[in-house]
Amino acid sequence: MKKIRLAFCGAGTMGQMAHLVNYAEMPDQCELVAICDAVPGKAAAVARRYGIPYAYESDAALLEKHLDEVDAIVAMRPFMFHRQVLPPIIATRKPFIIEKPLSSSVTGGRELLEALRANHTDCMVAYHKRSDPATMYGKKRIDELKASGELGKLRLVKAIMPPGDWIAGGFAGLIQCEGAFDKLQEDPGDPLYDKEQFEKYVAFVNYYIHQVNLLRYLLGEEYHFEHVDPSEVIAIGRSLSGVCCMLEMAPYSSSIEWHEEAWACFEHGYVKIELPAPLARYRAGRVSIYRDPGAETVPVLERPEMPMCHAMRRQAINFLRFVRGEAPAPANAAEALRDLENAAEYLALLKH
Repeated sequence: MKKIRLAFCGAGTMGQMAHLVNYAEMPDQCELVAICDAVPGKAAAVARRYGIPYAYESDAALLEKHLDEVDAIVAMRPFMFHRQVLPPIIATRKPFIIEKPLSSSVTGGRELLEALRANHTDCMVAYHKRSDPATMYGKKRIDELKASGELGKLRLVKAIMPPGDWIAGGFAGLIQCEGAFDKLQEDPGDPLYDKEQFEKYVAFVNYYIHQVNLLRYLLGEEYHFEHVDPSEVIAIGRSLSGVCCMLEMAPYSSSIEWHEEAWACFEHGYVKIELPAPLARYRAGRVSIYRDPGAETVPVLERPEMPMCHAMRRQAINFLRFVRGEAPAPANAAEALRDLENAAEYLALLKH
């Protein structure tokens, strides 16, 4: 197995705790060559913690010194900065991974996708829920049941994510430094929206773009939102083949737990995926498969055991496989643009 040499751009909270720590714990598969962060002193502090040889305060400095030494780039900045920070990384034509979503607007997403295509390259977008062992297993079983027709037709795919403790202790060990993104500027707004509408769009994208993406993944095809309840609790859509899909956002909240689920409901049963808090470590989700074909057949509930590999770790493994050419990215830029377009559908329906 080839050891992948990585440049790491961005040592913020999620950069460290959701991403860097997972690559650092796989020295047999990858090597961290250099790191950078715009906050003065942060990259150096993080480099000392993880034994990374070189630290810089800008992407330009890192890439100037080490571009020829690395195989891929982990670029973990908040998505509001993507239109500024990603074009130079795209120009390197190195494989790279970014935080979700592709941009803070459809306009920005289209610009970045055009740049990727012009440079004949692509990136992996960090929709980590696709890499949870439970999601991967559940998706496989959903596809098998669709193909076999064992439980009848697929009738509904839904995702629910009420607010809760999404950190679950995952910030333990975070290195913090005083400072701000003084060298970075947030992406400009979208000409389609005024300031208030754009802020609402960004808020929806920030909180629910994972579920927007997950619906498409489990459906196995594109969909469009058709109705948004004015309460902003439920959004309902329909896939190209006519399957209903639903996003339940905040019907309630939990103060100390995390209750996230995705369902694929057939005529005679379902596949349910229960996902742990995003930053919970060494915990995969759970899968339940219920079959009730009727005709006096005894219903069966199956709950297979999942490996103790959390989604962020599995995502890092999937990125290294992508870099080696062993597998496609679980989610790429073109699909991430569709997520932004689905979010625009949501906002348009809400306005009406």
